[in-house]
Amino acid sequence: MAAYDDRDGKIWMDGTLVDWRDANVHILTHALHYASSVFEGERCYNGKIFKGVQHSERLRASAQMLDFEIPYSVEEIEKAKYDMLAANGWTDAYVRAVAWRGAGEDMGVSSMKNPVRMAIAGWEWGNYYGDAKMKGAKLDIAKWKRPSPETIPVHAKAAGLYMICTMSKHAAEAKGCSDALFMDYRGYVAEATGANIFFVKNGEVHTPLADCFLNGITRQTVIGMLKDKGLTVHERHIMPEELEGFEQCWLTGTAAEVTPVGQIGDYNFEVGEITKDISLSYEKLVRA
Repeated sequence: MAAYDDRDGKIWMDGTLVDWRDANVHILTHALHYASSVFEGERCYNGKIFKGVQHSERLRASAQMLDFEIPYSVEEIEKAKYDMLAANGWTDAYVRAVAWRGAGEDMGVSSMKNPVRMAIAGWEWGNYYGDAKMKGAKLDIAKWKRPSPETIPVHAKAAGLYMICTMSKHAAEAKGCSDALFMDYRGYVAEATGANIFFVKNGEVHTPLADCFLNGITRQTVIGMLKDKGLTVHERHIMPEELEGFEQCWLTGTAAEVTPVGQIGDYNFEVGEITKDISLSYEKLVRA
């Protein structure tokens, strides 16, 4: 694969489709220095973006949490996504929408005079965790913790919130793992670096309460599917020592889709029937 800045194709940028290599920003872009950026990751299956409108709504809401307004409506953002896909000839692709404070009159912490910019790119992408779809991903336990809602807008999908994710994933990969599991600031089990997490015990499903991290769109979708299947779902605070008693585990996210987990630290999980069933059911739903 070519580097992400050196490919053929089109990227939608500030209302116009531009050549891939020309989709650039100035070195004094505010977001590069102060993380004033929000984004969405979405998947297009068979020509349709799954939950696209919800992603566009969340993008605008995330920007508002970071004190800026995206100058495009949900409808305009949706059209731009499909324009980008059509320009590249894709029916199955990952879609990345991003909005940020650009370069302008301000170059300090304050950036009220700077324009808000937006771009939508995409690429063809397979399984986020490779062959973990079949055998289960291996997770490290991160040394960093998800912060308190009093310290940062934890429910925004904001670039700055992913700093500890990058560091934790690098540390995990150095140990031969696919990802890392975060605890939160109170010590409860939280999420992986880019995905929410679920556990199974005695035929019931348990997932951390999303009170200090992103309540993922895929997470919400999977909870609804599990309940429709008649399964009991507990959204609650989970202590790390409970990991030993869980039998199955999986991750959810737009990129991860539904990915089984085989190991977290010293704890092992089977890729059991509930995990296999919800993974297959999700695959059918997104391609329906």
